[in-house]
Amino acid sequence: MSAQLRDTAGELAEILWREHTVYRERSGGVVIRGEHVRRWISLALAGGRDEVLVRAGRILDGGTTAPARSEAVVPLSAGTGVLAATCRRLLAETAADVAPVAPGRAAPGGSKRSKRSKQSGKAARSKGTGKHTSFGSWVILACVAGVIALYAYSTAMHG
Repeated sequence: MSAQLRDTAGELAEILWREHTVYRERSGGVVIRGEHVRRWISLALAGGRDEVLVRAGRILDGGTTAPARSEAVVPLSAGTGVLAATCRRLLAETAADVAPVAPGRAAPGGSKRSKRSKQSGKAARSKGTGKHTSFGSWVILACVAGVIALYAYSTAMHG
């Protein structure tokens, strides 16, 4: 079955991208990398006998792969055309997740990506790495200043 999966992946790679690399994963699945479009497709046998789990994701700077952003289960008997259409849909979803959004405007449908970036921005500000010093940082600074003042006072009184 893995030989059939590899053959199907080779045909699929030719349909999707002119430049591609096809290789086998340790788990027995097959990955198609399109370095020029910075995307990857993974094909793995799903729970059913004739089903393939198709996952799509991005290739990050340095060549590492990001986790899959979307996935679908397709019958292998459906043919390469149906599989290619599914892959194109998943790749489009992956590309839509990283499309730049104008400042102050939400992405159509409110993607998970925009929510995550807002949360990470809040987390960065609360840790004091943002533009303004957070309340927690002021409390720590006040405590340190108090300890220094107490030490200076006790040194001055006791000589």
